[in-house]
Amino acid sequence: MEMLPDLWKEDYWLPPGVTWRDMEQMGDSNRPRPLDLLIALPLALGFVALRYMFERFVAPPMARCLGVKNRFQVTAAPSPNLESFYIQNRREPIQSEMEGLMLSCRKTQRQIETWFKHRRSQDKPSKTKKFGEAAWRFFFYLTAFVAGLSCLVDKPWFWDLRECWRQYPFQPMERAHYWYYMLELGFYGSLLLRISVDVKRKDFKEQVVHHLATIFLLSFSYCANYIRIGTLVMLLHDSSDILLEPAKMFNYGAGWGRSCDTLFVMFAVIFLVTRLVIFPSKIIHTTLVLSMEVFEPFAGYYFFNILLMVLQGLHIFWAKLILHMFYKFLKGKLEKDERSDEESEVEEEEEEKGGEENKDPGVDCYWEKSKDSLNSKLSMLTNSCVLNNLANHRSSVVDRMRKAQ
Repeated sequence: MEMLPDLWKEDYWLPPGVTWRDMEQMGDSNRPRPLDLLIALPLALGFVALRYMFERFVAPPMARCLGVKNRFQVTAAPSPNLESFYIQNRREPIQSEMEGLMLSCRKTQRQIETWFKHRRSQDKPSKTKKFGEAAWRFFFYLTAFVAGLSCLVDKPWFWDLRECWRQYPFQPMERAHYWYYMLELGFYGSLLLRISVDVKRKDFKEQVVHHLATIFLLSFSYCANYIRIGTLVMLLHDSSDILLEPAKMFNYGAGWGRSCDTLFVMFAVIFLVTRLVIFPSKIIHTTLVLSMEVFEPFAGYYFFNILLMVLQGLHIFWAKLILHMFYKFLKGKLEKDERSDEESEVEEEEEEKGGEENKDPGVDCYWEKSKDSLNSKLSMLTNSCVLNNLANHRSSVVDRMRKAQ
C-alpha cells in the first residue's frame, strides 16, 4: 500500500515545479483525472458484446454479398485416444510416439497421420470468421478516424505542433477529446480480451506488444495531460488501418482481385509515409525536442518517449514485411501476406507440408491466374515426357528387330 502514494508523485507525472494541487485549479471538468481511466473497463466489455453482435448478424450478410465461401473441410473420425493426445500433447506426434498410438488405437501409421491432418484442418479459422474480424476492425477504425479528424481539424495543434506544448500542463481538456481517448482505450482493451480466441497470426507476439504499448501510452498521456499529442498519435495510426482491413475483406471474397490490389497498394504507401516519415519526423521530434522549449525533462518525459520508440520499432518491423510484399507484388510473385494477415499457425504448419496456399490481402488476387498457368505448364511437361518415352521405346524396339534380322 505504501507504493501507491509513491506512484502518484508529481515528479513522475508532471514537469518540475508543478504539483497536483496546481492542476486542481483548472477544475474537475477541464483536467484529466487518473480515475477517469476506469471507464475504459466497461467500455472494453461493451466493445466485446458489440463485436459479438456485429460478427453474428452484420458480417455474415456482408460476406455473402462479397462472395466469401469457406473451404471444404474433412472432419476427423471420432477417436478418444487420438483426441486426448492432440489436446494434451501436440498437434502432430513424433515417430517415437507413433508406435504407442498405433497400438492403443489399432490403426496404421498412415491412418493416424491422416487423422491428425484432418484434425488440424478443423482448427483452421474459416474465411467467414476472418472476414468478420476484418469488417469489425474496419468499421471501428473508420468511425474513429472520422470522429478524430472532425474534432481535431479546427484545433491549432493539428497544424502547428508547437501548440501541443503551449502553456503545458495547464491545458483544458475538451469533452470530445475525452471520449476519443476513452473509446480508443476501450477498443484496444477489447482486443486484448479477445486475443486468445481471435485468429492467431504470424505476428501474434508483436500484436500483443503493440496493444500493451498503446494502452500504456494512452493511459500515461491522459494522466500527464499529453492529450494534444496523444490525439495526433491515434489519428495517425487509424489513417492507414482503415485501408488494410477492407483489403482483407475483398481478398476473402471472390472476384474482387482488382479492388484488393488497389487497396493494398494504397495501404502500403500510406503506412510507409505515416509510420516511417511523419511519425518519427513530426510526432517523436516534437515530444523529444519541441517540448523541451516549455519544460525540463522529467520521469514522464522519458517514459512517454520510450513508449513512442517501442511503437516506432514495431513500425519498422511491419514496414520491412510490407516492403518485401510490395516487391514481390510488383514482380508478380506474391504468394502470401508477410504482415498481420498471415494465416494462423495451424494453417502455416499445413503450408509447410504442401497444403493449400493462403489467401491474404494483396496475396491471392492473382492466384487463379497463376494456378491456370501452372496447370498448363505441368500438362505440357507431362505430354512432353510421355512423347519422349514413346519415342525412346519405339527406337529401342527397332534396334532389337534389326539385331534379330
